[in-house]
This record gives sequence, structure tokens and C-alpha cells, in this order.
Amino acid sequence: MKLISLMPDAAGQSILRLLHKAAGVAEANSRHALEMAQKLSHQLRAAEDRIADLEDEIAHYREKAERAEHWLHNISMEIEESLIRQPEEKLQRNVPSIVARSITSLNNERRHQNLR
Repeated sequence: MKLISLMPDAAGQSILRLLHKAAGVAEANSRHALEMAQKLSHQLRAAEDRIADLEDEIAHYREKAERAEHWLHNISMEIEESLIRQPEEKLQRNVPSIVARSITSLNNERRHQNLR
């Protein structure tokens, strides 16, 4: 009878050992999961900070590009005004005087040839 009464105690102790072992494994898994969650949280925060920095940098370079486009437009307009429009306007204003000088020059040449 003594053997039968010891069996439930041995079985109970065996179950308790298995439960403690399972609790230890669960606790270790829980610690590992918490450490991984913290590590990933730090990585996420660092990535978000980097994204914010890159967005600021994008805004900075976008602004610089817009200013550069504005200056290129101004330069283009200045070149067009000084090298294309003004010379055409000057030529149009000076055409009568150029034609008159050419006619005078031709007449002078003819007179000079006639004197010979």
C-alpha cells in the first residue's frame, strides 16, 4: 500500500517539475520577445528620425532647385532681351540710315568712276 500512495506524490512532483520547466521556458521566451520588441522599437524610431531628416533634405533641395529654375528663367529672358530683341530693334531703327548710307556710298563710287 505504501507504494501506491507514493505514486501520486511522484507523479505530482513530476508534473510540478515539468510545469516549472515550462514556466522557465515561457519566461525566457517572453524575455526574448520583449528584448526583440525593444530592439525593433529603437530601430523603428531611428528609421523615423532618418526619414524626417531625409524629408527635410528633400525640401531644402527642392527649394534650391526652384530658385535655380527661377534664376535660369531670368537669365534666359535677359539673354533673349539683350542678344535677340534689342539687336533686332536696333537693326529695324537703323535700317533707313544703313540704306541711306549704302545709297550715298554707291553714289559716291559712281561719281568717282565718272570723274575718271
